[in-house]
Amino acid sequence: MKNKGGSLSLEELKEFLDEKAELYNTPSFIEADPLSIPHRFSLKEDIEIAGFLAATIAWGNRKSIVANANRMMHLMDDSPYDFVMEHRPNDLKRLKGFVHRTFNDVDLKYFIQALRHIYSQHGGLEQAFSTGLQHYHNLQHSISNFKRLFFEMEHPERTRKHLSDPLSGSSAKRINMYLRWMVRQDKKGVDFGIWKSISPSALSIPLDVHTGNVSRKLGLLQRKQSDSKAVAELDEALRKMDPVDPVKYDFALFGLGAIEKF
Repeated sequence: MKNKGGSLSLEELKEFLDEKAELYNTPSFIEADPLSIPHRFSLKEDIEIAGFLAATIAWGNRKSIVANANRMMHLMDDSPYDFVMEHRPNDLKRLKGFVHRTFNDVDLKYFIQALRHIYSQHGGLEQAFSTGLQHYHNLQHSISNFKRLFFEMEHPERTRKHLSDPLSGSSAKRINMYLRWMVRQDKKGVDFGIWKSISPSALSIPLDVHTGNVSRKLGLLQRKQSDSKAVAELDEALRKMDPVDPVKYDFALFGLGAIEKF
């Protein structure tokens, strides 16, 4: 395999990225990351709901993401699962005025109602994703199926854009990141690994500016657009290096780009 800086073999590239993954896959990564939000909780359902909502607004300035995700938790009495399942229409009035970039109180209100629907009608977040995976044998198809389930109730049209669909060409960065948090067990206390019905080998890379740019420089990715086809191309390259835990390289690629300015 050739990269833009010379000619690293696949073995050399794997060794380099394994080292970087080990360096950045540490608890010190959590504090300034949206991943810090679900780490506030111990109940499985609180972790997965807090993670889902934090991942949903994870674009823009990281400090602002963390602050607004914490605000969401506060508005839900810092008991996200109880609030989702037990809220009354009157409780949703407290969400008025919430905003993170283009995600506002209208969107948050629907997300809370849709999450209750997912838990009461589809067995919860894990079940909703794993059932889709069993049916389609592909996690990106499962994400698309999850979006269908999430919006099967009457909903504001504006809210649909806040949940990506890989089958429409999106890289689905935030939802792939969320699935990494829930599925991948890293034994480092970073990713949770609480969803046992989905294998880490099925995960896809959360493709953002940093991971995309570094992957192109290393020759792992040729496609210029950061879309679903780029995710598939990069997944294939990373699975050659580690078919069991391919998205551990998210830490390496992100760290190289965001921290080392590779």
